[in-house]
Amino acid sequence: MFEMTTAISIEDVRGEVKILKALSGHKNLVKFYDAYEDDENVYIVMELCEGGELLDRILARGGRYIEEDAKAIVVQILSAVAFCHLQGVVHRDLKPENFLFTTRDENAPMKLIDFGLSDFIRPDERLNDITGSAYYVAPEVLRRSYSTEADIWSIGVITYILLCGSRPFWARTESGIFRSVLKDIPNFDDSPWPSVSAEAKDFVKIFLNRDYRKRMSAVQALTHPWLQDDQRQIPLDHLIYRFIKQYLRVTLLTRLALKALSKALKDNELLYLRLQFKLLEPRDGVVSIDNFRTALTRYLTDVMKESRTPEFLDALEPLAHRSMDFDEFCAAAISPYQLAALDRWEEIARTAFQNFEQDGNRVISIEEFAQELNVAPTNNSIVQDLIRNTDGKLTFLGFIQILHRGVTPSIRNTNRKTTLREPH
Repeated sequence: MFEMTTAISIEDVRGEVKILKALSGHKNLVKFYDAYEDDENVYIVMELCEGGELLDRILARGGRYIEEDAKAIVVQILSAVAFCHLQGVVHRDLKPENFLFTTRDENAPMKLIDFGLSDFIRPDERLNDITGSAYYVAPEVLRRSYSTEADIWSIGVITYILLCGSRPFWARTESGIFRSVLKDIPNFDDSPWPSVSAEAKDFVKIFLNRDYRKRMSAVQALTHPWLQDDQRQIPLDHLIYRFIKQYLRVTLLTRLALKALSKALKDNELLYLRLQFKLLEPRDGVVSIDNFRTALTRYLTDVMKESRTPEFLDALEPLAHRSMDFDEFCAAAISPYQLAALDRWEEIARTAFQNFEQDGNRVISIEEFAQELNVAPTNNSIVQDLIRNTDGKLTFLGFIQILHRGVTPSIRNTNRKTTLREPH
């Protein structure tokens, strides 16, 4: 029951009901049955979950889960959040208290609850209001510019707690917690971290990367080596639509660079892309806008209409006149930022540049390259260092610049010390 005292609170509760009603149906989201209003209150009838909060389970286990049990929890969290994100909903308050078990059974399913702070998010929209719980809030939320990746950060905090029993960011005051979130590096050295698998630590570090562009999506995370399960069904990822929209708007030179980058990936690193391509149900090995439309329609709800998720299809209109095979799909659907978060990023980047030298590198003027990077003519001297004097083609750092569309040539990961330099 919610007491409605102002017009704003009335609309907030009605918004929560709308989200609950549309999202109710996923196995890891609490079921919504009905809602009633009188002059003072709104009554929401939902599924009864008698198993208690995830937080209580963590405390009952002495503060942490063993790794295998933690995996089972994280998979359920990711499954629920992936569904929300595809619908165009960002939860904004993911924490152990907002996950309930249906029964007291040890293996009972877990349900995500409390959509009171959730919001619709349109394609390419950035939210700016600070909301959520201090220990789980993402740095970009504090900077007032965020999207679905903020939920991913919160899942990273939850996973960290599951694996070691303590919070990655801590202080005695809320302002102190916020400073910790913005500046502190999580501790992966003290016990029990030395006994935690390298895959689990890698998983958490990617989720807690302060550069939101380098985090995985919830669907990508389900294919991470720590959680990979060949028997698990992987859902459609909203990120595919966003990346392909960007790809269709870039220049030919950037497309060639992305193609060279995709060719540098190993088979296991293409698993997520292979599964997403399969979900699009290609015909004769290619997909068109009809494939993207059909795949999205399978998940269509009133919430998706509210969040304008189908607007993604407008941006894919160029595919109405041509098709895309798996190789081009890989080039279109990869993110150089996400790859820069991998331990072997430098190896990938140098292999990709070798591919680019063979298939894409061409003579380019300083003026043309400056225009490519949207750099003002007054800054052409910066661009000049990215073109070889010997043949007028892009250097390795110029290639990296093309991939990152204006990011500094020395690509540094916030949580890793890898730095790319021009080979000697």
